Amino acid sequence: MQLQQLGEFVVNHWDLFLALVLLIAMIFGGNINSRLRGFTNVEPANAVKLINHDDALILDVRENNEVSNGMIMGALHIPLGGLKNRLSELEEHKDKPVIVGCRSGHRSGMACGQLKKAGFETVYNLKGGIMAWQNAGMPLATETKERKSKKKKQKS
Repeated sequence: MQLQQLGEFVVNHWDLFLALVLLIAMIFGGNINSRLRGFTNVEPANAVKLINHDDALILDVRENNEVSNGMIMGALHIPLGGLKNRLSELEEHKDKPVIVGCRSGHRSGMACGQLKKAGFETVYNLKGGIMAWQNAGMPLATETKERKSKKKKQKS
């Protein structure tokens, strides 16, 4: 009898039922979508564990003007638009965890998909991006390895 009542509710209130289905899809869809594409979303605290215990590479795919305010310490900066052309720079990291971050987590999700297609084994998307990293109280470094090496080359 209850199944019949549920059916009647769905027929009589299809708009509410559709809203419920969409809400559930939005809540759980991000994780399901990322798993189908072969990578996992990771919260900032768990990203720190991966960095400290598994020697994960942090890849920042934000644009040049976005990283001027700071990056995760030790991160490698390759803007998303240039990632396909610079995959060779990441070859040595194919067998270790790679955490990809951007401002909010959307572009880094696209980058994670590219890395998985290129054969990277363990890829994580920093859930919520650098904004979530900062909201979790994690620090950003304003001096990066890449900038330091460029400065040394310029002085030579």
